[in-house]
Amino acid sequence: MHITVEISLYPLTENYAPLIRDFIARLKKHPELKVVSNATSTQIVGEHFKVFEVLSKETAETFSSDKSVFVMKMLSFERDIEKCTK
Repeated sequence: MHITVEISLYPLTENYAPLIRDFIARLKKHPELKVVSNATSTQIVGEHFKVFEVLSKETAETFSSDKSVFVMKMLSFERDIEKCTK
């Protein structure tokens, strides 16, 4: 089953932009996922198990370096995220 996740990262630091860019870059290193970003969030599409495996790893890495908040919305289907950013 493929799912779509919309995720936003809010690092609790003044120098937040590099932390957000780093998180997105790490997500994009997983070729089995579709990852598209816009000004306010990042959309991820992939196999349910793999999406959560990657999110578990990458959110843990973010939490280990700084205090941060993640906000996520999950859809139980694959949304065409390429259309969402245009």
